[in-house]
Amino acid sequence: MGSLRNSKTLHDLFVQEKPLFPIIQHSPTSPMNEDLLSAISYCTFVFTFTDPLESPAQRDSKRIQLSRIISILKSSKKPLQQRILAPLIAMIQANLFRPLSPPANNPSCSSSSSSSSSSVCELAEDEDPVSIFSPVWSHLQIVYEILLRLVITIDYEALRVYMDQSFLLKLLSLFQSEDPRERESLKNVYHKIYTKFITDRSFMRKSMKDVLLNHVFEIERHPGIAELLEIWGTIINGFTVPLKEEHKLFLMRVLIPLHKTKGMQVYHRQLAYCVSQFVQKEPMLGAVVVRGILRYWPVTNTQKEILFIGELEDLVDNIDPDQYRKLALPFCTQITKCINSWNSQVAERALYVWNNEQFVKMATTGMVEVFPVIVEGMERNLKWHWSKNVRQLTESVKVMLEEMDPELYTKGLIDMQNKQAEAHQLDIRRKKRWEILELEAAKNKFLNPQRSICVSH
Repeated sequence: MGSLRNSKTLHDLFVQEKPLFPIIQHSPTSPMNEDLLSAISYCTFVFTFTDPLESPAQRDSKRIQLSRIISILKSSKKPLQQRILAPLIAMIQANLFRPLSPPANNPSCSSSSSSSSSSVCELAEDEDPVSIFSPVWSHLQIVYEILLRLVITIDYEALRVYMDQSFLLKLLSLFQSEDPRERESLKNVYHKIYTKFITDRSFMRKSMKDVLLNHVFEIERHPGIAELLEIWGTIINGFTVPLKEEHKLFLMRVLIPLHKTKGMQVYHRQLAYCVSQFVQKEPMLGAVVVRGILRYWPVTNTQKEILFIGELEDLVDNIDPDQYRKLALPFCTQITKCINSWNSQVAERALYVWNNEQFVKMATTGMVEVFPVIVEGMERNLKWHWSKNVRQLTESVKVMLEEMDPELYTKGLIDMQNKQAEAHQLDIRRKKRWEILELEAAKNKFLNPQRSICVSH
């Protein structure tokens, strides 16, 4: 027995290498609460994973202790005592609420000269942001699991003592993390808190709205907009009808202006879902949404144009048919402009909109005003567009339009020809006026030669 008592195990040798933290010695006689408190105290120390003095063995030991905490919480059938919950929340705060590194700039922008940096950065708008994976995630992943476990299992009254509005704001600020894994875990936790903290829902909605507004009008780069909009999508889905004025204002003042931001492609899917939820609940809002999207239509960003066309097409299925008459002309005018785009992807995507039955139905409600615009766009494509595929698709749409109303299409064709002839005559008259002016200027120069005046100093 003496030799067994004096022998050292591998675990004992491992403990001796790490004097920084007290290692938890679990014995059958020690209470589980004391074991949990020791593990919590151990995990309060935060590793940066950038300090060369940090020991990899100590980092791994902390990860093991964090896993031990979540294992104890899952296996425990009794509610946590206050003496455990307080240090546990403090440990979570110490690990999560840390200074985040600023969003990484595009390397091409930082390396370019000051005179050309703006143009280089604008070109980078179409590029997807590069995800940065934090080395601290091996610890943070378990901390988020612990926090999620607390939110799910602990009563609201007990949680609210420690998770006040200041805590919620700090949690919201973590959506600026560059690591997509952290933002995904944070999204789940924040949504669970929103579901449970009924009295704080208004505050949480306002806080998230402020972040979105700040992104629209202040900062161009925010990594967590997509995750925030996913949370908003579930919140909007739970709104009751008729919608409150507060919620309608959120649509008009926040969601629609989000279409104009740089890098919108990253979160367009979530944004379009939020907008469509509003229109599904109140189809009368469709007109407001369509006009708002048309107001922020991109001029030079073809990828955004394709996304906008798809969003408009999806909205048509939910718009109140009574709104068709008002929207037919502006809607079809923009689609026709896209059909005439020199970018073949934009032109083809716009032509495919004519396969949508609801869009065709909307166009037919304003045939007299819409057809002249459409006919001119079709004929221009058939005559001038460089892409063979675009010309073939245009021909197919033209056949469909002629079948819908051959007389109106013919009238639109005649009107277009008359318009072109009139424009040609105006151009001839303009050129003649310029010729007369040039002749008069030449005569005036010959009769009144320019005289120079010498001034002596």
